[in-house]
Amino acid sequence: MAGFLDLPERSPKPRERGLTHVLDKGLSCADVDSLMEVAGDAVDIVKLGWGTALVTGNLTAKLARYAAHDVPVVLGGTLTEIALRDGRLDGLIAWCKELGIAHVEVSDGTIALEAERKREIVARLSRDFTVFSEVGSKDDERIMAPYRWVEEIEAELAAGAWKVIAEARESGTAGIFRPDGEVRMGLIDEIVHAIDPVHLIFEAPQRAQQVWFLKRFGREVNLGNIAPGDVLSLETLRMGLRSDTMEADPS
Repeated sequence: MAGFLDLPERSPKPRERGLTHVLDKGLSCADVDSLMEVAGDAVDIVKLGWGTALVTGNLTAKLARYAAHDVPVVLGGTLTEIALRDGRLDGLIAWCKELGIAHVEVSDGTIALEAERKREIVARLSRDFTVFSEVGSKDDERIMAPYRWVEEIEAELAAGAWKVIAEARESGTAGIFRPDGEVRMGLIDEIVHAIDPVHLIFEAPQRAQQVWFLKRFGREVNLGNIAPGDVLSLETLRMGLRSDTMEADPS
């Protein structure tokens, strides 16, 4: 990197904070290679969106590409929900182990899953996997009180989740955001009053949302559902190399 600027330091990979969680909706192996060439140091984990892993024609080869770059892969939480709905969780676990996937996501954004049952699943999976749990609904009309967010996040961390993902959907129009994409600031404030943001990944697919979180929590905030084409843009925002965050607190 050019040395004529005093750029802020980033936590080295593998990181506990400053995570960029990337959404792969169907990248080719060539796309993966291109992403890694341009922005590999900024990619911390890749999620194969919803159930795309079951229908993509390049799954094994793509997993090998990511593994070659030491980038872990997690399957979409919707796939876990479908497996739970159909009583096929054991099959999903066996398939992940066969593929060499060491991270899993547990969500209930679509199906109804009792909180106690969800915690049991998190605890069970955490014995063999690094678990991301997700809190919040994909339905923009289902509003959950802030205290419930806090209760669920705390309980799932206690059950063994490594990070809890705050739901926003791929569009950034649900969960921690209003339907127009505006941040639910009061909700975020209540969550982080009780829980250290290092334990959270905020889904923030829109640039304005990313800027808000970076200004609020600094460059090492964990952000998720980032489009592959936006990874380098987000890294420049983290480093203060884009006008949106040039004046942001560098902490």
